[in-house]
Amino acid sequence: MLTRPIPRTGEALPVIGLGTWQTFDAAPAEQAPLAEVLRTFLDAGARLIDSSPMYGRSEQVTGALLEKLGETKKPFLATKVWTTGKDAGLAQMRKSLRLMGHGRMDLMQIHNLVDWRAHLPVLREWKAAGTIRYLGVTHYAHSAFDELERFIREEKVDFVQLPYSVLERDAEKRLLPAAAEHGVAVLVMQPFASGTLFDRVRGRPLPDWAADIDCTSWAQVFLKFILGHPAVHCPLPATRKPSHAADNVRAGFGRLPDEKLRARIAKELER
Repeated sequence: MLTRPIPRTGEALPVIGLGTWQTFDAAPAEQAPLAEVLRTFLDAGARLIDSSPMYGRSEQVTGALLEKLGETKKPFLATKVWTTGKDAGLAQMRKSLRLMGHGRMDLMQIHNLVDWRAHLPVLREWKAAGTIRYLGVTHYAHSAFDELERFIREEKVDFVQLPYSVLERDAEKRLLPAAAEHGVAVLVMQPFASGTLFDRVRGRPLPDWAADIDCTSWAQVFLKFILGHPAVHCPLPATRKPSHAADNVRAGFGRLPDEKLRARIAKELER
């Protein structure tokens, strides 16, 4: 799988990640396919798994399945703090380390910038102590892009997570250039525009030009469009289906679109 260096350290990060929103909030009887999703994901050379306390049982399920697979150390684990108050944040993050990370966590993010003034100093202390390796911020709303840009430019965070897709390109205007300028790694949520992209192409055959970037599915086209932007490090598609996981990780291999092809992809999806 292709990798991109995390700007702060140069660590190689595989370019396809795995989100767990809704998909990993599963009862025990529903977890067998999720174990195969994780196996398929890791066997392809992918590493970054992203979760949050907001996602119901997702942290717990992820941690339990990784332990069952004997893969607790291979993934690059990312989660979030999503509460108000320093003490509540500490308790929540310690619980996340226990449930998902078995005592470790690579990346801790402030989810939707909730009470960031309380949490950011703690994350800096945890990073200095080695409790986490990286710190970051996230937001799903385009209305928060001004504040995300300020964080990128002023707060020296390691990662920012934001929405970006063929249909939602506002991040290209200021956020992605700011991240590239200030050495902040970019994770992408909602890479399929919450499924809207698949609605756009339902019944449409894959164009001939898809072969030029080694794509065999629309999902791979959508992910490679994102990766065609040099400021992006890792989109985070979520799925509970092993076949979809196998399809998604293939986007991490082969050629990526240049700017000319990215423009063509965007134009075709606007129709």
